[in-house]
Amino acid sequence: MLDRDLLLHQADRIATALWVYDFDRKRVLWANRAALDIWDAESMEALRARDLGLDMSRSVAEQLNQYKNDFKRRDVAFSEVWTIYPNDVPKTVKVVYRGLHLKDGRMAMLCEGKINHESQPDTLRSAEALLHTPVMISMFASDGEPLYRNPASRASQIDPDTTLQNRLVDCGEAAALATALKDGKDCRIIARTRTNRGIRWHEITARTCKDAVTGVPAYLVSEIDVTELKETEERAQYLADNDFLTGLPNRSYLQTHLPPLIVESVDQDQPLYLYFIDLDGFKAVNDTLGHTTGDLLLRAVAGRLSGFVGERGIVARLGGDEFLVCIPDRSGTLNAQDFGRQLLDLFLEPIDISGHVLQVTLAVGLSICPDDGRDMDTLMRHCDLALYEAKTDRANRCTQFSMDLRERMEEKIALEKDLLRALDRGEFVMFYQPRLCVQTGRILSAEALLRWQHPERGLLGPSLFIQACEEMGLIIDVGEWVYRTVARQQRELGEAGIDISLSINLSPRQFSDPELIEKILRLPEETGCAAKRLGFEITESVLLGDSEAIRTALRRMKAKGFEIIIDDFGTGYSNLAYLQKYPIGVLKIDQTFIKNIRTSEPITRLILSLGNVLNVRVVAEGVETREQLDWLVENGCDEYQGYYFSRPLPLAEFVELYRTQQRLEPHLKMVTPKQPGRVLRST
Repeated sequence: MLDRDLLLHQADRIATALWVYDFDRKRVLWANRAALDIWDAESMEALRARDLGLDMSRSVAEQLNQYKNDFKRRDVAFSEVWTIYPNDVPKTVKVVYRGLHLKDGRMAMLCEGKINHESQPDTLRSAEALLHTPVMISMFASDGEPLYRNPASRASQIDPDTTLQNRLVDCGEAAALATALKDGKDCRIIARTRTNRGIRWHEITARTCKDAVTGVPAYLVSEIDVTELKETEERAQYLADNDFLTGLPNRSYLQTHLPPLIVESVDQDQPLYLYFIDLDGFKAVNDTLGHTTGDLLLRAVAGRLSGFVGERGIVARLGGDEFLVCIPDRSGTLNAQDFGRQLLDLFLEPIDISGHVLQVTLAVGLSICPDDGRDMDTLMRHCDLALYEAKTDRANRCTQFSMDLRERMEEKIALEKDLLRALDRGEFVMFYQPRLCVQTGRILSAEALLRWQHPERGLLGPSLFIQACEEMGLIIDVGEWVYRTVARQQRELGEAGIDISLSINLSPRQFSDPELIEKILRLPEETGCAAKRLGFEITESVLLGDSEAIRTALRRMKAKGFEIIIDDFGTGYSNLAYLQKYPIGVLKIDQTFIKNIRTSEPITRLILSLGNVLNVRVVAEGVETREQLDWLVENGCDEYQGYYFSRPLPLAEFVELYRTQQRLEPHLKMVTPKQPGRVLRST
């Protein structure tokens, strides 16, 4: 056996520099004389004392750590050109590295190096750049076997022998990359890649080249880790395509994913069902329980819808409390209305939100592709029309689109467009329906009724446009035009010697105008009308809740001289206990009771009795027959109006009717309970 000292002596005679590097302590444990010269060390002790980790770059540290791991796994050698800096003087060394187990079990590295005197500056710098760059650079043989990896590439590998094809997770992408390289094409892809950090997204650039050692064709591949950027993009895309609150797809998602389903439906002639869903009363939840509870309710609704639909289709949130369910019927077995009812039935069971038990009801609009449309915009618009119809009934129901709905909506849109210009064009006119004394038949008053002289459709009654005015927010402006016009015409009637009262209808929506009462109170000064000859008709709904503000407003109007009239009495929900708190002068019996007078006698008599108790006059509306008038005479009603005497008339015709009655009155016999009849009927 060779003597240890002799062996070390012989090592000092070798021209090749040999040294042993301790990975853990980052120091040289032993070196021969040639290595001491390379490291510019006076002695072994001086070299051992150097801490090589003090100025070691991160890239070099990572590379050495990779060597250590490789040596632990197997017996392997690496040959590289390194630049070392003994005493801050750069030396280029061609080094072969091998693993070496120490007596204490730790792993060290045996290094064999020679000064590389032939390296040019550019070569040295490129080698240094390859060592330190975070870009992973590899060279592969044409069969995909690795020929070279820079430190960054080696550090990312699970196995040093990983081929180019096995590097990629997606086999299809790997095959496409290999095919393109074989065809001599440069490639650039972003792909999922297997690394020692798990699956990562890498931007991979590959091109054909030749191996400088063997001269055979090879592939040069560079990789950049773009996982954070890819995840950020995916997160941004998710947020762009999904509702933040519920996690459901949103409108942007539908813009991308719904058109292909529509194309499939049209091409395959298979139904595609779109259900537009709106929650009833959601605003009330937000207003009374707060937006946090409202948000939790939306999440719960989204959860029920998603759980029910599952993989059969798409559930999306369009915004607010609106959702869309899209179901392709590829089997042709789905019943559209049955599915709609199942959506409604999902919410028969109340939802508990933080202790608040909420009963959710829905309105659902349905459109079907290809019957109701062959593009997204048309189908969504028709779905919305069907939803609007479902909501008007205020019922838990699913309504399917029809062309009749579309025609009605188009008429409504055209009507609203014309309404916006009707005031400016002076197209509104006032008609008057006489109110007569039941006992004498004399005209005592008249109800002012709005009409619209439409330039194309002719004269329109309020039932055709008042609701549209309210929905469009025009009712305040139109209402103000009405009471100002009637006030001026009352003054004109008075000046003409016609001393009768006129009454004006106030919509409940007009009370949303904070200046309504002040405007009314200024009418006598601004129009010259007589307040005691003007009455304002309101419905019982205005009195709901026994509002002190409404009570104060009506009292101010009464104090000014205006008469307060309750219109359509008997159809609302007035509490008789507080009805007497309001300054009411007249009750008008709703015409539905008069129309069916024989079947509604008890209620009508009760209203007449209530008028006596409250000491107010009672007017019967909608009197159309002699029999109805006779009943009113016999039961002591004060006044009536209706087609039996006269339809609503333009002002000029009303004045002529009034004057005709005045001229004929001395020659006419008054109506009495024993001699029922009418004084005059205008046709």
